[in-house]
Amino acid sequence: MKAALLPDRGVVKVAGDGARNFLHGLVTADILKLAPGAARFCALLTPQGKIIADFIAVEVPAAQAAVEGGGFFLDIPRALGPTLVAKLNLYKLRAKVTVEDLSERLGVLAAWNGTWDGAWDGGRTTGYGLCYADPRLLALGLRIMIPPHDASTAAAKFGADLVTASEYEAHRIALGVPRGEVDFGYGDAFPHEADMDQLGGVDFTKGCYVGQEVVSRMEHRGIARTRAVPVRYDGAAPQAGVAVMAGAQSVGIMGSAAHGCGLALLRLDRVADAITRGEPLTAGGAPIRLVKPDWARFAFPGDNKAAE
Repeated sequence: MKAALLPDRGVVKVAGDGARNFLHGLVTADILKLAPGAARFCALLTPQGKIIADFIAVEVPAAQAAVEGGGFFLDIPRALGPTLVAKLNLYKLRAKVTVEDLSERLGVLAAWNGTWDGAWDGGRTTGYGLCYADPRLLALGLRIMIPPHDASTAAAKFGADLVTASEYEAHRIALGVPRGEVDFGYGDAFPHEADMDQLGGVDFTKGCYVGQEVVSRMEHRGIARTRAVPVRYDGAAPQAGVAVMAGAQSVGIMGSAAHGCGLALLRLDRVADAITRGEPLTAGGAPIRLVKPDWARFAFPGDNKAAE
Protein backbone atom coordinates (compact mmCIF):
# COMPACT_ATOMS: atom_id res chain seq x y z
CA MET A 1 0.00 0.00 0.00
CA LYS A 2 1.08 3.56 -0.72
CA ALA A 3 0.15 6.89 0.84
CA ALA A 4 0.95 10.46 -0.16
CA LEU A 5 0.22 13.88 1.29
CA LEU A 6 -1.40 15.97 -1.46
CA PRO A 7 -0.05 19.54 -1.20
CA ASP A 8 -2.57 20.86 -3.72
CA ARG A 9 -5.53 19.92 -1.49
CA GLY A 10 -7.10 21.86 1.36
CA VAL A 11 -10.17 21.73 3.58
CA VAL A 12 -13.19 24.01 3.96
CA LYS A 13 -15.69 23.45 6.78
CA VAL A 14 -19.40 24.23 6.53
CA ALA A 15 -21.23 23.91 9.86
CA GLY A 16 -24.45 24.95 11.55
CA ASP A 17 -28.06 23.84 11.82
CA GLY A 18 -28.77 24.73 8.21
CA ALA A 19 -25.57 23.34 6.66
CA ARG A 20 -27.10 20.27 5.02
CA ASN A 21 -29.94 22.10 3.28
CA PHE A 22 -27.63 24.99 2.42
CA LEU A 23 -25.14 22.79 0.59
CA HIS A 24 -27.83 20.63 -0.99
CA GLY A 25 -29.41 23.67 -2.64
CA LEU A 26 -26.12 24.79 -4.17
CA VAL A 27 -24.03 21.81 -5.30
CA THR A 28 -24.40 19.12 -7.95
CA ALA A 29 -24.67 16.13 -5.56
CA ASP A 30 -27.47 15.02 -3.22
CA ILE A 31 -26.33 16.16 0.22
CA LEU A 32 -29.64 15.31 1.89
CA LYS A 33 -28.87 11.61 1.44
CA LEU A 34 -25.21 11.89 2.45
CA ALA A 35 -24.63 9.63 5.46
CA PRO A 36 -22.11 10.62 8.16
CA GLY A 37 -18.65 9.32 7.23
CA ALA A 38 -19.58 8.76 3.58
CA ALA A 39 -18.41 11.09 0.82
CA ARG A 40 -19.89 12.77 -2.24
CA PHE A 41 -18.05 14.16 -5.25
CA CYS A 42 -19.69 17.43 -6.28
CA ALA A 43 -19.16 20.95 -7.54
CA LEU A 44 -20.37 24.51 -7.11
CA LEU A 45 -21.27 25.96 -10.52
CA THR A 46 -21.89 29.35 -12.02
CA PRO A 47 -25.49 30.07 -13.07
CA GLN A 48 -24.28 29.27 -16.59
CA GLY A 49 -23.37 25.74 -15.44
CA LYS A 50 -19.56 26.03 -15.39
CA ILE A 51 -17.40 24.69 -12.57
CA ILE A 52 -16.28 27.20 -9.94
CA ALA A 53 -14.80 24.47 -7.74
CA ASP A 54 -15.11 20.69 -7.55
CA PHE A 55 -14.63 18.93 -4.21
CA ILE A 56 -15.40 15.91 -2.05
CA ALA A 57 -17.92 16.54 0.74
CA VAL A 58 -17.92 14.48 3.96
CA GLU A 59 -20.16 14.82 7.02
CA VAL A 60 -18.45 14.32 10.36
CA PRO A 61 -19.79 11.16 12.10
CA ALA A 62 -21.39 11.65 15.51
CA ALA A 63 -18.51 9.79 17.19
CA GLN A 64 -16.09 12.46 15.97
CA ALA A 65 -18.31 15.51 16.33
CA ALA A 66 -16.95 16.38 19.77
CA VAL A 67 -13.42 16.51 18.37
CA GLU A 68 -14.03 17.89 14.90
CA GLY A 69 -16.93 20.15 15.87
CA GLY A 70 -19.47 18.53 13.52
CA GLY A 71 -20.59 19.77 10.13
CA PHE A 72 -19.44 19.07 6.59
CA PHE A 73 -15.79 19.07 5.57
CA LEU A 74 -14.96 19.77 1.91
CA ASP A 75 -11.80 18.24 0.38
CA ILE A 76 -10.97 20.99 -2.12
CA PRO A 77 -8.24 22.27 -4.44
CA ARG A 78 -6.28 24.32 -1.91
CA ALA A 79 -5.85 27.29 -4.25
CA LEU A 80 -9.63 27.60 -4.53
CA GLY A 81 -10.27 27.73 -0.77
CA PRO A 82 -10.69 31.54 -0.57
CA THR A 83 -12.85 31.57 -3.72
CA LEU A 84 -15.11 28.81 -2.45
CA VAL A 85 -15.49 30.43 0.97
CA ALA A 86 -16.37 33.77 -0.64
CA LYS A 87 -18.94 32.18 -2.97
CA LEU A 88 -20.58 30.16 -0.19
CA ASN A 89 -20.78 33.22 2.03
CA LEU A 90 -22.37 35.13 -0.86
CA TYR A 91 -25.15 32.53 -1.01
CA LYS A 92 -25.49 32.22 2.76
CA LEU A 93 -27.94 35.09 3.27
CA ARG A 94 -29.89 34.16 6.45
CA ALA A 95 -28.91 30.48 6.53
CA LYS A 96 -27.61 29.40 9.93
CA VAL A 97 -24.21 28.26 8.70
CA THR A 98 -20.57 29.17 9.12
CA VAL A 99 -17.96 28.69 6.40
CA GLU A 100 -14.28 28.42 7.28
CA ASP A 101 -11.10 27.66 5.32
CA LEU A 102 -9.04 25.21 7.42
CA SER A 103 -6.31 24.64 4.83
CA GLU A 104 -3.59 26.20 6.98
CA ARG A 105 -3.92 23.38 9.51
CA LEU A 106 -5.60 20.49 7.66
CA GLY A 107 -4.41 18.72 4.52
CA VAL A 108 -5.38 15.56 2.64
CA LEU A 109 -3.53 12.24 2.68
CA ALA A 110 -4.38 9.68 -0.03
CA ALA A 111 -3.84 5.92 0.44
CA TRP A 112 -4.16 3.40 -2.40
CA ASN A 113 -3.09 0.04 -3.81
CA GLY A 114 -3.81 -2.02 -0.72
CA THR A 115 -6.32 -3.73 1.51
CA TRP A 116 -7.47 -1.77 4.50
CA ASP A 117 -7.45 -4.61 7.08
CA GLY A 118 -10.04 -2.91 9.29
CA ALA A 119 -7.94 0.25 9.61
CA TRP A 120 -10.98 2.33 8.81
CA ASP A 121 -14.68 1.87 9.54
CA GLY A 122 -16.41 4.15 7.07
CA GLY A 123 -15.77 7.61 8.32
CA ARG A 124 -13.02 7.71 10.94
CA THR A 125 -9.60 6.41 11.87
CA THR A 126 -8.43 5.75 15.39
CA GLY A 127 -6.53 8.79 16.66
CA TYR A 128 -6.23 10.48 13.25
CA GLY A 129 -8.32 12.58 10.93
CA LEU A 130 -11.57 12.10 9.07
CA CYS A 131 -11.22 9.11 6.73
CA TYR A 132 -13.40 8.30 3.71
CA ALA A 133 -13.34 6.30 0.50
CA ASP A 134 -12.79 8.38 -2.62
CA PRO A 135 -16.32 8.53 -4.11
CA ARG A 136 -15.13 8.93 -7.70
CA LEU A 137 -13.54 5.50 -8.19
CA LEU A 138 -12.87 2.64 -5.77
CA ALA A 139 -9.38 2.26 -7.25
CA LEU A 140 -8.45 5.78 -6.10
CA GLY A 141 -8.45 4.42 -2.54
CA LEU A 142 -8.95 6.30 0.72
CA ARG A 143 -8.44 9.91 1.76
CA ILE A 144 -7.77 11.31 5.23
CA MET A 145 -8.11 14.93 6.36
CA ILE A 146 -5.16 15.36 8.67
CA PRO A 147 -2.64 17.91 9.94
CA PRO A 148 0.23 17.60 7.45
CA HIS A 149 2.81 16.93 10.17
CA ASP A 150 0.92 13.74 11.10
CA ALA A 151 1.13 12.27 7.59
CA SER A 152 4.00 9.84 8.21
CA THR A 153 2.47 8.56 11.46
CA ALA A 154 -0.92 8.05 9.84
CA ALA A 155 0.62 6.25 6.85
CA ALA A 156 2.37 3.88 9.24
CA LYS A 157 -0.97 3.24 10.97
CA PHE A 158 -2.33 2.07 7.65
CA GLY A 159 0.77 -0.02 6.94
CA ALA A 160 1.47 2.18 3.93
CA ASP A 161 4.71 3.46 2.45
CA LEU A 162 4.71 7.26 2.41
CA VAL A 163 5.63 8.34 -1.12
CA THR A 164 5.64 11.60 -3.06
CA ALA A 165 2.53 13.30 -4.38
CA SER A 166 3.82 12.69 -7.92
CA GLU A 167 3.24 8.95 -7.41
CA TYR A 168 -0.38 9.60 -6.54
CA GLU A 169 -0.64 11.84 -9.62
CA ALA A 170 0.65 9.02 -11.80
CA HIS A 171 -1.95 6.69 -10.22
CA ARG A 172 -4.75 9.20 -10.88
CA ILE A 173 -3.64 9.78 -14.45
CA ALA A 174 -3.42 6.03 -15.17
CA LEU A 175 -7.06 5.71 -14.05
CA GLY A 176 -8.05 8.56 -16.39
CA VAL A 177 -9.51 10.79 -13.65
CA PRO A 178 -9.26 14.51 -14.55
CA ARG A 179 -7.88 17.19 -12.21
CA GLY A 180 -8.87 20.85 -12.39
CA GLU A 181 -6.47 23.48 -13.77
CA VAL A 182 -4.47 20.70 -15.44
CA ASP A 183 -7.05 18.72 -17.41
CA PHE A 184 -9.81 21.34 -17.49
CA GLY A 185 -10.12 24.97 -16.45
CA TYR A 186 -12.17 26.26 -13.52
CA GLY A 187 -14.71 28.82 -14.63
CA ASP A 188 -14.48 27.47 -18.17
CA ALA A 189 -15.60 23.81 -18.10
CA PHE A 190 -18.99 22.18 -17.68
CA PRO A 191 -19.30 19.12 -15.40
CA HIS A 192 -19.72 16.83 -18.41
CA GLU A 193 -16.44 18.11 -19.88
CA ALA A 194 -14.66 17.19 -16.62
CA ASP A 195 -16.39 13.75 -16.63
CA MET A 196 -18.19 14.54 -13.38
CA ASP A 197 -21.33 12.89 -14.75
CA GLN A 198 -19.32 9.67 -15.22
CA LEU A 199 -17.61 9.77 -11.82
CA GLY A 200 -20.63 10.26 -9.58
CA GLY A 201 -20.32 14.03 -9.34
CA VAL A 202 -23.77 15.00 -10.64
CA ASP A 203 -27.16 13.81 -9.37
CA PHE A 204 -29.69 14.21 -12.17
CA THR A 205 -32.69 13.47 -9.92
CA LYS A 206 -32.08 15.81 -6.96
CA GLY A 207 -33.80 18.90 -8.28
CA CYS A 208 -32.59 22.48 -8.32
CA TYR A 209 -29.08 23.77 -7.65
CA VAL A 210 -27.06 26.60 -9.14
CA GLY A 211 -26.50 25.87 -12.86
CA GLN A 212 -28.82 22.85 -12.83
CA GLU A 213 -30.83 23.76 -15.92
CA VAL A 214 -27.78 23.96 -18.16
CA VAL A 215 -26.30 20.68 -16.86
CA SER A 216 -29.63 18.83 -17.20
CA ARG A 217 -30.06 20.11 -20.75
CA MET A 218 -26.60 18.83 -21.70
CA GLU A 219 -27.43 15.44 -20.22
CA HIS A 220 -30.84 14.97 -21.78
CA ARG A 221 -29.90 16.34 -25.19
CA GLY A 222 -26.54 14.59 -25.30
CA ILE A 223 -24.74 17.77 -26.37
CA ALA A 224 -21.48 17.39 -24.43
CA ARG A 225 -19.05 17.44 -27.35
CA THR A 226 -15.87 18.09 -25.34
CA ARG A 227 -14.51 15.75 -22.64
CA ALA A 228 -11.33 14.94 -20.76
CA VAL A 229 -10.25 11.61 -22.25
CA PRO A 230 -7.44 9.19 -21.27
CA VAL A 231 -4.63 8.86 -23.80
CA ARG A 232 -1.40 6.89 -24.10
CA TYR A 233 1.95 7.87 -25.58
CA ASP A 234 5.46 6.48 -26.01
CA GLY A 235 8.64 8.28 -25.00
CA ALA A 236 8.70 11.70 -23.38
CA ALA A 237 5.46 13.08 -21.98
CA PRO A 238 3.73 15.75 -24.10
CA GLN A 239 3.66 19.11 -22.34
CA ALA A 240 0.39 20.14 -20.70
CA GLY A 241 -1.37 22.83 -22.69
CA VAL A 242 -0.06 21.90 -26.15
CA ALA A 243 -2.59 21.45 -28.91
CA VAL A 244 -3.77 17.98 -29.87
CA MET A 245 -3.81 17.79 -33.65
CA ALA A 246 -5.45 15.55 -36.22
CA GLY A 247 -3.53 16.40 -39.34
CA ALA A 248 -3.70 20.20 -39.62
CA GLN A 249 -6.80 20.51 -37.42
CA SER A 250 -6.72 21.22 -33.69
CA VAL A 251 -9.04 18.83 -31.85
CA GLY A 252 -8.16 19.61 -28.23
CA ILE A 253 -5.54 20.34 -25.59
CA MET A 254 -3.14 18.01 -23.79
CA GLY A 255 -3.49 17.82 -20.00
CA SER A 256 -1.56 15.93 -17.33
CA ALA A 257 0.77 13.05 -18.21
CA ALA A 258 3.04 10.54 -16.47
CA HIS A 259 4.65 7.18 -17.31
CA GLY A 260 3.04 6.78 -20.72
CA CYS A 261 -0.47 7.76 -19.57
CA GLY A 262 -2.19 11.11 -19.94
CA LEU A 263 -5.41 13.01 -20.33
CA ALA A 264 -6.49 15.38 -23.07
CA LEU A 265 -9.48 17.69 -23.33
CA LEU A 266 -10.84 16.76 -26.75
CA ARG A 267 -13.67 17.62 -29.13
CA LEU A 268 -15.09 14.13 -29.48
CA ASP A 269 -16.86 14.78 -32.78
CA ARG A 270 -13.66 16.04 -34.41
CA VAL A 271 -11.66 13.12 -33.04
CA ALA A 272 -14.28 10.66 -34.31
CA ASP A 273 -14.08 12.25 -37.78
CA ALA A 274 -10.27 11.99 -37.69
CA ILE A 275 -10.47 8.30 -36.78
CA THR A 276 -12.88 7.73 -39.66
CA ARG A 277 -10.39 9.42 -42.00
CA GLY A 278 -7.54 7.36 -40.57
CA GLU A 279 -5.66 10.44 -39.31
CA PRO A 280 -3.39 9.92 -36.28
CA LEU A 281 -3.52 12.22 -33.25
CA THR A 282 -0.45 14.09 -32.03
CA ALA A 283 0.33 16.34 -29.06
CA GLY A 284 3.36 18.59 -29.46
CA GLY A 285 4.30 16.46 -32.46
CA ALA A 286 4.27 13.20 -30.47
CA PRO A 287 1.76 10.48 -31.41
CA ILE A 288 -0.96 9.79 -28.85
CA ARG A 289 -3.77 7.24 -28.83
CA LEU A 290 -7.10 7.18 -27.03
CA VAL A 291 -7.87 4.56 -24.37
CA LYS A 292 -11.43 4.02 -23.18
CA PRO A 293 -11.58 3.75 -19.36
CA ASP A 294 -13.75 1.13 -17.69
CA TRP A 295 -15.90 3.82 -16.08
CA ALA A 296 -16.81 5.63 -19.33
CA ARG A 297 -20.47 5.33 -20.33
CA PHE A 298 -20.46 8.05 -23.00
CA ALA A 299 -20.08 7.46 -26.73
CA PHE A 300 -16.34 7.13 -27.21
CA PRO A 301 -14.61 8.09 -30.49
CA GLY A 302 -14.32 4.94 -32.54
CA ASP A 303 -17.30 3.29 -30.83
CA ASN A 304 -20.45 2.60 -32.72
CA LYS A 305 -22.55 3.23 -29.60
CA ALA A 306 -22.19 4.32 -26.01
CA ALA A 307 -20.75 1.86 -23.54
CA GLU A 308 -23.29 -0.33 -21.82
